[in-house]
Amino acid sequence: MTRLVHRLRRLVEGQAGQAGPAGPAGASMFAWRTAEHCRVAWLRGRFLARGSLSLAGGRTHLEFVVAPDEAPVLAARLMEFGLPVSWRLRRGRGVVTSKNGEAVGTFLRRIGASGALLEVEARQVSRALRGELNRVLNAESANLQRAVSAAGRQLDAIDMLEADGRLTTQPHVVRLVAEARRETPEASLAELAERLEIHRSAVQRALERMERLATLEPDAPARQQVALS
Repeated sequence: MTRLVHRLRRLVEGQAGQAGPAGPAGASMFAWRTAEHCRVAWLRGRFLARGSLSLAGGRTHLEFVVAPDEAPVLAARLMEFGLPVSWRLRRGRGVVTSKNGEAVGTFLRRIGASGALLEVEARQVSRALRGELNRVLNAESANLQRAVSAAGRQLDAIDMLEADGRLTTQPHVVRLVAEARRETPEASLAELAERLEIHRSAVQRALERMERLATLEPDAPARQQVALS
């Protein structure tokens, strides 16, 4: 198969050399204004002989390397076929490229390149899944970091209140929450509430109360202590 492709390429190049002023053999020798299936077949042949498909880094890159004078003709025909492309000269050759993943997929489907199309779609799905997974992991990681930081502050506050004796003067619910937090520092508010059989909001208020108390001096004015009630 490889030898056949090389032979066809040499044949096309030879015809291009014989075409002279008439224009590029690969493009001008074909009557574009013909039946749809003929144009599809011609584009399929140009893709097999001169095209390449790259999926590096999750990006779709379709490229045709042709004779310099064929590049604008091929680009115009691909545009008419529904594939947005651009062309330029590179090292004496015409290069026609398209980086629109959806349009490239439609082009491959129309010319019957099912194997390449399946590979493109598989890469696109894989890239989308990786993006979604990374988003979820980042969100979970941020939530976990906030929970760990909050638990650390709460444990420090509980230790401080117990050391100066103020924890024993707190309401029963606050003392229950403090004990539960010490026993399960990794537990969430919902898990603490379920364990103590109280509302989540009650757990949150008790923890916030202890954190606020820890910021006050043990001999703070009574009105500040009352404000925490």
